[in-house]
Amino acid sequence: MMRFLSNPQIERELGKRLKAHRLDRNLSQAVVAIRSGLSRRTITAIENGEGSTLTTLIAVLRVLDALDTLENFLPDPGISPMAMTSMLQDAPRKYSSKPRKTPPPTPWKWGDEK
Repeated sequence: MMRFLSNPQIERELGKRLKAHRLDRNLSQAVVAIRSGLSRRTITAIENGEGSTLTTLIAVLRVLDALDTLENFLPDPGISPMAMTSMLQDAPRKYSSKPRKTPPPTPWKWGDEK
């Protein structure tokens, strides 16, 4: 549904959702403002869809105990199988090898002895 909305419409929708989450937690805008270190006017602006910075959004999500929503929003892709194979092939050595024991030298022979 979000892909059919304009950027301002998405901001308003996210603001509504943040407000609903704040109210579910029974927190006032003033409490969220104090705990996040933001002004109450900033909290009002976010909830009205008037824009915000990423830092401000993170601060509000932290107060609402909703930082895990960022993990759902954009999960860590992990390491691709191709990257994993190149990492394994190019792995630097961690240890030196033990010196190999060479067999004791044998006297030289022409090869025609029996």
